[in-house]
Amino acid sequence: MDSSSGGQTKPATQTTRRPVRLSRLLFEKRIALFAVLAALPGIAFGTALIWTSAWPRDVKIALASLEFFLWLVLTLVLLDQIVRPLQTLANVVGALREEDYSFRARGAAQDDALGELALEINSLADILTEQRIQSIEATALLRRAVDEIDAPLFTFDPEHSLRLVNAAGERLLQQPAARVLGRTADELGLNACFEARNETVVELPYSTPNARWMVRQSSFRQNGVPHTLIVLSDVSRALREEERSAWQRLIRVLGHELNNSLAPIISIAGSLASRLPLPQLPEAQNTDFQRGLNIIESRTAALHRFLQSYRRLAQMPSPTLQPVELRTLIERVAVLETRLPVEIVTGKNLTLMLDPDLIEQMLINLVRNAVDAALEQALSTQTGSEAAAPKVTMRWEQHDQKVAIMVEDNGIGLFNPSNAFVPFYTTKPGGSGIGLVLSQQIAEAHGGTIELANRKDARGCIVTVTLPYRHMAG
Repeated sequence: MDSSSGGQTKPATQTTRRPVRLSRLLFEKRIALFAVLAALPGIAFGTALIWTSAWPRDVKIALASLEFFLWLVLTLVLLDQIVRPLQTLANVVGALREEDYSFRARGAAQDDALGELALEINSLADILTEQRIQSIEATALLRRAVDEIDAPLFTFDPEHSLRLVNAAGERLLQQPAARVLGRTADELGLNACFEARNETVVELPYSTPNARWMVRQSSFRQNGVPHTLIVLSDVSRALREEERSAWQRLIRVLGHELNNSLAPIISIAGSLASRLPLPQLPEAQNTDFQRGLNIIESRTAALHRFLQSYRRLAQMPSPTLQPVELRTLIERVAVLETRLPVEIVTGKNLTLMLDPDLIEQMLINLVRNAVDAALEQALSTQTGSEAAAPKVTMRWEQHDQKVAIMVEDNGIGLFNPSNAFVPFYTTKPGGSGIGLVLSQQIAEAHGGTIELANRKDARGCIVTVTLPYRHMAG
């Protein structure tokens, strides 16, 4: 029994290894055999009639040869009519398996066995073609949507090698996809995204100072291999809005309480000063009282002005947009600075939709800071030195739908850029610490950004204000 079972199993295994070729040969041989057997009785009967007739022998041989020839031709034609359509259908199915949906079976018709099979195969090809088109369109739409998302998106394989990056990710990495694909997260400086917990804030080396990114991680499989999807969201502006809102509430509360105290102090100091000098007091004491009251009045007035300057940060109005020529606006700002000639690198004259009063105030603050830095650096170097000559430059450039306004100086540069936009933080002796914060608030109110960095080509600082640009008709 065991031996018999083993002998029966082996041929079955061999048949499984070459099913296509054996089935095709057996089918063709069966068709040829059935065609021969079907025509054999007629051939035998015709041959018998020919040989029993009274015709000459040569005629009998010629007729018999013709009969066998016609029998062979009809057999081959029958075999071709059966096998060729099946081969055609097999080629169409093979093309579908190879995802080539351009082939169609001929002879598709109803009320016909092969025709109905061809109809079904053609219908299947049409369905697969439609599904293929929908899949391609869906994939193209997904890729377009991913590229249009203004959030950096990365996918990594199990070895943390980058496999996909969108346009926002390219801008963050400051490199095209062709140069970063295949590199590891460690090489790209994105290890912090794997080390951080989901939906936590991290800082990346590519981003500007004070930029903070929220990391979202998820997993998916591609061809059965697990991958990691990382999406970064820039939450810097949202966090700055929260911080600014907290500062504004604090400023309003402190301003209200201090103003309530300063007003009577100023009033009482003024009333007391109006009664001096007192005749019963010596002149020296009257002088001391007058000097003390003047100090109280002047310092309280200075504190009042100080509070008013901070209230501007809490009460900045919403921008009123109108068409403004950028060149005219920059030239007007440059003329207002009298301590140092401001050089203007003339660019294309653009018309922007902005609030001229707010933008002018922002540029005045930036130019004033640049001139302060340039003059301070000039004083710290040798007088008359060509390298120490203070210089401030303003220029602008258009990049697609954005306009960048740059203010450059040759001052000492930035020592702590991360604190530049912190309210009340200043490195100048008489500074209030709100100029840059107010400038940032104005830029963001216009849908733009402001960045500070040390210059790479020379000593000093460069401030870049980026504003949206929309082409205006006319």
